[in-house]
This record gives sequence, structure tokens and C-alpha cells, in this order.
Amino acid sequence: MHIAIISDSHDNIPNLKKFFDYCQKEKIDTIIHCGDLCKINCVIESWPKNFEAKIHFVYGNADILEELNNKIFSNLKIYGQIGEIFLENKRMAFTHFPGQAKKLGETQKYDYVFYGHDHKPWEETLKKTALVNPGNLAGIFYKASFALLDLEKNELSLKILEEI
Repeated sequence: MHIAIISDSHDNIPNLKKFFDYCQKEKIDTIIHCGDLCKINCVIESWPKNFEAKIHFVYGNADILEELNNKIFSNLKIYGQIGEIFLENKRMAFTHFPGQAKKLGETQKYDYVFYGHDHKPWEETLKKTALVNPGNLAGIFYKASFALLDLEKNELSLKILEEI
């Protein structure tokens, strides 16, 4: 099973479309978004037909909260500021802010903690917990990027959007 992790898409519909097309082609069925989507319409406008992946989403500082709360999109699960999932014996948490991510990592309850906010792709290890920022899908300050986690091999890779 592969999980795609994104953050900070900031209403960039062309990049979201390219990312979702990649996920559909690669049969990725789980996506974690670490906040700063901004407007839910961007997901709806960029979502490929017949794509059934599930998006797990936490709020960032640029998200329009009322809009997200009032929209219905069956593939989107909204967690608030911290999300947590358990897949294939791996416990994962995700948030938008680096400080919050570090606190989650320090608990040692998770195999992976994902975060965003500063747009910089980053990975570090806090004892048994991998702390990972997938970069930003919008391409602001750094190239547009996302992370791909292969749960079967327990391997994490960074994908540059222009190279896929």
C-alpha cells in the first residue's frame, strides 16, 4: 500500500490536477493533506473522474474553515488540527505546524508524523518516529513536491511534481 502525503497546495489547481492524476495512475488510495489547501473547491475541481482515494485532511493557517465545514465531499475526512490513522501496523499522525509535529513525535506513539507550513521538504528521526515534511504542492519558495510512503517496504520517497 502506498500513501501520498501533501501539504500547502494553496489553491494551485493545475498542480492538484497533476498530483491527483499521478495518484490515480499509480492506484494510490490514501492521501494525507497537512493543511493549507485553502478552498475546498480546489479539490472538487481537480479530482479525476472515478477516483476513489480517501483524503485525510487537517487545517492549516490559510484554510477557510467555514467553507470546509459546509461542503460535502465523501472522499474527504476532516480532523481539525491533528489527524491520526493506523494502516498496515503503522501509526501515523499529521498536523500543519512543525512545532506541533515535533511534540507529537516526541511522544513516541507514532511511526510517522507528517506536517507542512514552512514549505520545505524535510525528514528527521526522533528515536523511532520519522518526522516528515513533504514540501509544498503549490511550488512556493521550493519546487512543488510531495512524499510517497510505501507501507509494505516501509520506504519514504520525495517526488518533485515536475518530474512525474
